[in-house]
Amino acid sequence: MFSSIKHVIEDVKQGVPVVILDDENRENEGDLIVAAEHVSAENINFMATHGRGLICLTLTSEQATCLDLSPMVRKNRSSHGTNFTESIEAASGVTTGISAKDRATTVLAAIGKGAGPHSIVSPGHIFPLIADPGGVLNRAGHTEAGCDLARLAGLKPASVIVEILNADGTMARRDELIKFAKKHRLKLGTVADLIEFRLKNENTVLKVSSRTISTEFGTFLLFQYFDQIKKFSHYALMKGEVPEDQAILVRVHVHDLITDLFGRKRGVGWESPLKNTMYRLAKERNSVLVLLNPQEGTREDEDWSSHSIDSWEDSTLGEIPDMRTFGVGAQILRDLGIRNMQVLGEPKSMHAIRGFGLNIVGYVPQY
Repeated sequence: MFSSIKHVIEDVKQGVPVVILDDENRENEGDLIVAAEHVSAENINFMATHGRGLICLTLTSEQATCLDLSPMVRKNRSSHGTNFTESIEAASGVTTGISAKDRATTVLAAIGKGAGPHSIVSPGHIFPLIADPGGVLNRAGHTEAGCDLARLAGLKPASVIVEILNADGTMARRDELIKFAKKHRLKLGTVADLIEFRLKNENTVLKVSSRTISTEFGTFLLFQYFDQIKKFSHYALMKGEVPEDQAILVRVHVHDLITDLFGRKRGVGWESPLKNTMYRLAKERNSVLVLLNPQEGTREDEDWSSHSIDSWEDSTLGEIPDMRTFGVGAQILRDLGIRNMQVLGEPKSMHAIRGFGLNIVGYVPQY
């Protein structure tokens, strides 16, 4: 049913399209992926005819910079934080740009040797997506899977991807995707398995120190992790130890300087989300708090002049803004020896978390 990532990579290397799901969960969606170096009018037509979704080109941030691509919008408000750029067309060799041949020509122009701003024009009929530099280890998305699979196949880290829809226009789910792959004799893999494959040989965060600290909430073991992609540190606080026979209470908190210092208004009163978290975790015999530095696009990148502290009543500060980008926190939890955990917070969809060797057994309300 599902192929090993090794076999998926072999087909990617040969230019054969593959089907990639988030995970084996039946609610997950799937994309057709083909290495950009091997793109042709035939497989673009196959994607348009049988995939039916939006045909996109996954690129590294370096390649996007070489092409001088600008973000599609100034502020990305999409639920998954998908990093779209302006659409593109090949600067020459195309007619209207929409035919399968023209779109293949555009892809090859964008990734070719010496490609630059002169190679393309905008707008166009191909939609570039910029992958997170850490790939699926940082963001468990199809954009990152496309670049990772091409790189692991020894090709340029760029792929053409398209969502797979059913004939009635609804999203194809696991059972439909299994039938789709079987019908077209395509390898079927998952982002979760790709994460697991990469973790056998690499990671994007590295533990650099640990020490015991005393706080108003009790004594904790403090760990420092260096983010090898973003070049800054994240931290973890552990109370007690990781039990072998039961789940440990865990909270992953995205640091926000102003709110962590001063709190925020909630209802008729004030609260400090981080302090509330610490109080709750301190009640447990064993617990872990992961403190992540803010990612791009979070509040520390914003213009503070338009904000007042009491305007944050309904904000989600401290939450991971895009639930596909939990990879850094997941790597830290894995390194701490955690396998089964209860998450302090509201239930959320954690795409492909199985690939990190983590199992969420339940959620505990924070308030």
